Amino acid sequence: MITKITPSVQGSEHWQRELAQAIHKPEELIRVLQLPEALLPGATWSARRFPLRVTRSFLARMEPGNPNDPLLRQVLPLASEHDAGEPDKTNGLPSEWGQLDPVGDTDAMASPGLLHKYQGRVLLVSTAACAIHCRYCFRQHFPYQQANPLGTQLPATLAYLDQHPDIHEVILSGGDPLSIHDKKLAQIINQLSSIAHLKTLRIHTRLPVVLPQRLLSGQLDWLVSTRLNVVMVLHINHPNEINDEFRQAIGCLQGRNITLLNQSVLLKDINDDADSLIELSHKLLACGILPYYLHQLDQVTGAAHFEVSEDTGLELIQQMRQRLPGYLVPKYVQEIPGQAAKTPL
Repeated sequence: MITKITPSVQGSEHWQRELAQAIHKPEELIRVLQLPEALLPGATWSARRFPLRVTRSFLARMEPGNPNDPLLRQVLPLASEHDAGEPDKTNGLPSEWGQLDPVGDTDAMASPGLLHKYQGRVLLVSTAACAIHCRYCFRQHFPYQQANPLGTQLPATLAYLDQHPDIHEVILSGGDPLSIHDKKLAQIINQLSSIAHLKTLRIHTRLPVVLPQRLLSGQLDWLVSTRLNVVMVLHINHPNEINDEFRQAIGCLQGRNITLLNQSVLLKDINDDADSLIELSHKLLACGILPYYLHQLDQVTGAAHFEVSEDTGLELIQQMRQRLPGYLVPKYVQEIPGQAAKTPL
C-alpha cells in the first residue's frame, strides 16, 4: 500500500519570503558589495538578456569590494557576455561560440518538459524558477512557458511514464524543483509513487546551498515519506559556498535514508585550481555529501568567459587523484547531445 504524503504548510512562509527578497537589480548588488561602479553598465546590459538573481544568504558569503570573489563571479552579469566568444585572430571579430540549447534538450523532449535522453530514466523540467541565476546556466534559453510537464501537461507526463515500464528513475530538475512549495511537491511525488515501476526519485537542486532556510523550515514530510528511493544532487562549485548555515540545513537530511551527491561545473577563475577542488571535496565529505560529477562547461551562448580547456581539466583531475582517496574525486564528464550517457573525459 502506498502512503500518501500530506505536508504541513507551517514554516514555509519564511523561506518563500526570503526567496522573494532576492536581489535582482545590478545597481543594488554593486552597492551592497561595494563593487566598482565601472561594472554597472555591462551588468545592466547583460541583465536585460538574462536577469540577475541572487539570494541575500548567498550574497553574505561574498567578500565585499572584491569583483573577483568566486561566488560573485557565478552570478554577476558581465560585459563579456555580449560577445559570442573570443575574438578571431584573423579579423578581430568575435568567433562563433555557444548555442541556445547546448545539451540537446529540445531534441530529447518526449512531451513538453519531459526529457528522455538516457535508458531507464527521464528528467522533468519541473519549474522555471531558481533562487539564483548562474551566468553559465545551460537552460537560460529554455522555453519554459511552452514546456511545463507538471502544469497542464501533467496528464500527458504521467501517461508517458505509465506506458514505459523500462523507466525506473525520475529526475526533478528545472529551474530548481525546491522552489516549488511543499503542497505541490507532495502532490507530484504522490502521483509519481503511484506508478509501480518507478523506483528512484532524483532531485537536482541548488536551493539548500543558496537558501538554506528551505530545509531549515523543517517541512520535509513530502521528501522522506515516499516509497521511492530519494537521491538529492546538490550543485556546489566552490568551498566558500559551504558555511555553517548550509551545514545546519543539510543536517536536516542526515539519517533520513537520502543519498546526497554533488555536481560542480569547472569554471575559469572560480574553481579551476586543484586546491579549491580538493578543499571542496573535503568539505562535502564533512557534510555527508559525496562528489559526483565535475562538468566540462556546456557551451551556452553568453558563457564563453567561463570556459576552461579540457587539458586543464584533466590535469586538475590528475592532481586530485594524487592527493585524495578515489571516492572524493568526482567524475570529469561532458554532456554531448545524442550520446547514451555522460561522456567521461
